[in-house]
Amino acid sequence: MFSPMALADPNEGFPGRPKYTDVKVISKEQLYKDFDKFVIVDARSSLEFDTLRIKGAVNIAVAKKDPFIEGIKALRKETQKPIAFYCNGRTCMKSYIASQFAQRAGVKNVYAYDAGVFEFAQAYPEQAELLGKSPINPKDIIPKSAFKKRLLKPDEFSQRAYDMGEASLILDVRDKFQRGATGFFANKERWASLDDQQKLKGYLREAAAQKKTLFIYDEVGKQVRWLQYTLEEEKIHDYYFMNKGAKAYWDTLMKF
Repeated sequence: MFSPMALADPNEGFPGRPKYTDVKVISKEQLYKDFDKFVIVDARSSLEFDTLRIKGAVNIAVAKKDPFIEGIKALRKETQKPIAFYCNGRTCMKSYIASQFAQRAGVKNVYAYDAGVFEFAQAYPEQAELLGKSPINPKDIIPKSAFKKRLLKPDEFSQRAYDMGEASLILDVRDKFQRGATGFFANKERWASLDDQQKLKGYLREAAAQKKTLFIYDEVGKQVRWLQYTLEEEKIHDYYFMNKGAKAYWDTLMKF
């Protein structure tokens, strides 16, 4: 008689595994068990890393291939421990891409921990850091449903912000390269890149003190999810994000 475990598909629930068959993977249970035997690398952006990460991880973002490979080669010179890459979760491909880049650059003994940081932090809060604090309280991890409640379609975002007049503040948090010369909402918005935390928090606190509703947008609607942690830490609860960001707003404008 076959056991259910024998029939289980190891790729089920992991859409990246069939696409990256040359990448070795490691489960959260195994990574936790052998935690001190691995060097753990966060392949995400610095904003994501600074918000929620696996304890002791180093940040080498995979978004730019050449600097990533340089960073991994330098890391390999420092240690011969196996390297485990991770990103946000099962549908994020960065852990596989990082492993593949490393392998093709001659860096051996690398793995993708492809269940992601959220699952690891929920399962092992003592081995996670949230906003620089550890152990974490898993209840402090903002569920995706709570993020989605804050999303407005671009046209609704614009209409509601303008209808509120002086009681609202639009905040563009894109970097200078994404933003270009100006934002979308002349005389209505402020600009503070997510990389400039001091300026950003200044606007957030100003809006809170003046009891203004914040309407915040980034380039494609993904980075604001991490800004939500800062907003909640600052006890700011009157805010909305533009669904799919500036790109979606531009696409909406092009329809008219």
